[in-house]
Amino acid sequence: MGEGIYISRRNFLRGRYEGRGQRVCPPGATAASLEACTGCGRCVDACPTHIIQLIADRPALDFSVAECTFCGQCAELCPEPVFTGRPQHFPHVAMIGESCLARNHTDCQACRDACPTEAIRFRPRAGGPFLPELREEACTGCGACLAVCPVAAIGLREVRGESVHV
Repeated sequence: MGEGIYISRRNFLRGRYEGRGQRVCPPGATAASLEACTGCGRCVDACPTHIIQLIADRPALDFSVAECTFCGQCAELCPEPVFTGRPQHFPHVAMIGESCLARNHTDCQACRDACPTEAIRFRPRAGGPFLPELREEACTGCGACLAVCPVAAIGLREVRGESVHV
């Protein structure tokens, strides 16, 4: 498997062979800090949810497997200066796409049930299943909703600069 192509089990079974897109770094790591990574794989072994994988000898997160719990074990075992601090959120949030089952008149609330911060809620509507709404301020970007979505309708987008609070 080349660096430019990413094939998860879910995409393989659905026949989707998409470009990987932007790498999602483990919490506390940045694209710049990954330059110090030696590719030893200790972060991969340390991750209790098994979402870290090495792609081109650099750690990346695979949210199709599970979510990040922000446990910090990857940072604790890393021998290099790759991780800075111990953040409790990512610089991205979930976004619910138009292929969402609830938006297409099929009842599904798997993302709401999986979200540890209750960032996804469902609003009632007449004549159909409840519709998902994302509360960005509550979303940590952990990926729990991505792992459980049966139609892969949830993606990630960067947090807008004006909505970030320090």
